[in-house]
Amino acid sequence: MTRSEADAEDLVQETYIRALRFRQQFTPGTNLKAWLFRILTNTFINSYRKRSRAPETTELDDVDEFSLYRRMSSNGTSASSADPEREFLDGIVSTEVTDALEALPEKFRTTVLLDVEGFSYKEIAETLAIPIGTVMSRLHRGRKFLQQRLYEVAKERGIAAVRTSTERAK
Repeated sequence: MTRSEADAEDLVQETYIRALRFRQQFTPGTNLKAWLFRILTNTFINSYRKRSRAPETTELDDVDEFSLYRRMSSNGTSASSADPEREFLDGIVSTEVTDALEALPEKFRTTVLLDVEGFSYKEIAETLAIPIGTVMSRLHRGRKFLQQRLYEVAKERGIAAVRTSTERAK
């Protein structure tokens, strides 16, 4: 979510603090993993909104004549190390799969990634606060999108045969 290891650590820490603070609101016998993930998601959304409203400031003493140059040059060179989610995906899947996942609209990507992480339909529904039918629909559409996107890549590389019109109707 955060695309930064340090921010992810802060987010997890804040999630644990909130979970401890509001532990009396957890109903024993329900899904703890989904409850914690909901807290994490809400915390991320709240901090994102707070950051987007706040203007970016810097101390005048922190600015030197080469800071803009360093900032611009570091953006191009260390982008992969600053993005642990991308680094993780690069380690387990090809660039094409990663690109296809990133091209998915957010609501489908989140649902598909939770499914890949092993969450059940019920857990995904609880985590995202949506009906199970919506989970199934988003998973179907997300998988279909990935299938079409990756089929095009396979076809370009000669890995997959070109489908005929009768095969597409199936």
